[in-house]
Amino acid sequence: MANILRKEAFALPEGMIYLDGNSLGPMPKMMPDHLSQMLETEWGHLLIKGWNAAGWMEQPSRVGDMVGRLIGAPPQSVVMGDTLSIKVYQAVAAGLKLNPGRKVILSDTGNFPTDLYMVEGLINTLGQGYVLRTVAPEEVAGAITDEVAVVMLTQVDYRTGRMHDMNAITQSAHDKGAVMLWDLAHSAGAIPVDLAASQAEMAVGCTYKYLNGGPGAPAFIYVRPDLADRIEPALSGWLGHQAPFDFVLNYKPGAGIERMRVGTPPVMQMTALEAAMRLWEDVDMHDLRAASIALQEQFIAEVEARAPALTLASPRDPEARGSQVSFRFAQGYAAMQALIHLDVIGDFRAPDIMRFGFTPLYLDAADVSTAVDRIAKVMDEKLWDDPKYKTRNKVT
Repeated sequence: MANILRKEAFALPEGMIYLDGNSLGPMPKMMPDHLSQMLETEWGHLLIKGWNAAGWMEQPSRVGDMVGRLIGAPPQSVVMGDTLSIKVYQAVAAGLKLNPGRKVILSDTGNFPTDLYMVEGLINTLGQGYVLRTVAPEEVAGAITDEVAVVMLTQVDYRTGRMHDMNAITQSAHDKGAVMLWDLAHSAGAIPVDLAASQAEMAVGCTYKYLNGGPGAPAFIYVRPDLADRIEPALSGWLGHQAPFDFVLNYKPGAGIERMRVGTPPVMQMTALEAAMRLWEDVDMHDLRAASIALQEQFIAEVEARAPALTLASPRDPEARGSQVSFRFAQGYAAMQALIHLDVIGDFRAPDIMRFGFTPLYLDAADVSTAVDRIAKVMDEKLWDDPKYKTRNKVT
């Protein structure tokens, strides 16, 4: 296994153990200079000429290919832009049009709530008898019937890290004639993904977590190449038009994945993401996965030995979880705040989940041991019982 640690490439405060890259990745050190260069030499000097001369207009597809390599997507099958919520809406709407006559969107109770909220909003807009059906994660395969138009799942559970079997569930969906949509928010840059092999119709995901694109970094959408020229975008924005600068009054979808573009791309955020993606050019996802599992296994063993009040919430089998480990504790929010005060950064998910992400690009075994030392201190000294740690912040 190759050594993929490149801690020197990231801006991390001295003494901090950052176990929250599954929520917001740290900033690559070169980012300020890179963005400054873009602002000064592109926007500052080229002004509007930057759309052509600096390649801003092609950036969503160019960066899409960079992300696509990490998720097993063929070239020209991924495009960037908008937020993940928007991409979920686009994908589900398109999936329903691929499967006319069926009225059920199937998901699971472990899905990230915004995905479910977006489907509810879409259903209310369509008003044609569509329904959202949710079942327990382990019941998904058996719940795929010939009523189901689209199966929408997040591959890695945001709370526990439990992981769906992408190929098996996609096959179950196809056996029943359903369209398969995967949310890869906690997969891209964390685990090996092979969308081409899975034959899933669509996938979406964000880039501010493991890919270190920065807060608000643009989302991505994938469409299987054989469908890309016939999929119908519900959000028919001008940059998804086949000739946006002809300014005709009626929408005509662009070629292939380009039709899934909507509005003007956020060039500064896209530039930050493009810079961050260069750190991945020589990363083998299988090497990264092996390193991640080793760190997680060490973490679980040490936490269970030294902080027995915490109960493992993630799957025990490393092959069944993504790149995070979660523990349950009744006072989990306060305990996490106390831990953050000691410079170990994780996060909390209601009602009782203490969540820790493992990103081998900047974490090593020594970091894990230091983090567990501080977790043990929080628990042994009951630091979580201090009232100052019990006031809930807006972001947990």
